[in-house]
Amino acid sequence: MPNNKKNKTFIDLFCGAGGFALGFINAGYENIFSLDFDKSFSKTYKFNFPNHNLVVDDIKNLNSNQIDLLTQNKKTDIIIGGPPCQGFSIAGNLGRTFVDDPRNYLFKEFVRIVDIIKPKMFLMENVARLYNHNQGKTRNEIISAFENIGYEINCAKLDSFNYGVPQHRRRVFFLGSFSSLKNPFPEPKLSNKTIFDVIDDLPNLESGQKALIPANHESMNHTKQMLAKMKYVKNGGNRKDIPKSLRPKSGDIRKYIRYSSDKPSITITGDMRKVFHYSQNRALTVRELARIQTFPDNFIFHGSKISQQQQIGNAVPPKMAYRLAKHLLKFL
Repeated sequence: MPNNKKNKTFIDLFCGAGGFALGFINAGYENIFSLDFDKSFSKTYKFNFPNHNLVVDDIKNLNSNQIDLLTQNKKTDIIIGGPPCQGFSIAGNLGRTFVDDPRNYLFKEFVRIVDIIKPKMFLMENVARLYNHNQGKTRNEIISAFENIGYEINCAKLDSFNYGVPQHRRRVFFLGSFSSLKNPFPEPKLSNKTIFDVIDDLPNLESGQKALIPANHESMNHTKQMLAKMKYVKNGGNRKDIPKSLRPKSGDIRKYIRYSSDKPSITITGDMRKVFHYSQNRALTVRELARIQTFPDNFIFHGSKISQQQQIGNAVPPKMAYRLAKHLLKFL
């Protein structure tokens, strides 16, 4: 949707399937280029954003000359992205810091690209536990890395449920700008939608069945053993509903549970195969997961079924991205 003024521009690093990008496009921004390393994720992105300049490569290979060719002297208003941060889980042990952990080189690459391009703003998303990790030292290390290249940082832990998404999904956001901002994040506005509200109109499926419309609405083919277990789990129930003779003895407590039809969804992750539909004897389809993440039905996912789930689970919900993007327009 064009603005009266010239559209604001964005670059999307670690773009994945494009949830972050979709929110910014819907808010009226123009994409300069996007980058991701995963070829399967990139196939989904390219299909849904055919006019975007997508770079499929490791970010460490992106240098100043390539950036000049990609931007073609267009001024970048904001860089968005969520670099994987894997090393913070043990940062602080044995004197190791987050920034010095080699597994976090992707975060350093995000900082490097921001430093080269010098956008007016950047918005970086990551897992919520990073916020308080190591008594807040990890968060402060990240803030210092951006302050060292000239940005003032606002940091907040946000729940997507407060931004129009029918799902409790807490993530930390780092917003960088060249000056201090008052009220840098949009005011929370509670969603009143349940999982029932957003997926119940989709065609009913049994294990292994597929609907022609909408796309990506195909049930996984569960084993007889799994079907035998899940039939005991009631709406909103968990593994304790399963008879002891069949009940899994160990494993993630977030598995072998059934969604509550009268509540928002739990956090969608990259593997939801052992979380069951509130009334049908199966896991949710890719399309149902996508709806919970607020992707529209005309957004088509490519790749293997587990890759598609990962694409959805890793994404910033488009509706939340839209709220953030619209809010940031007043500062740009």
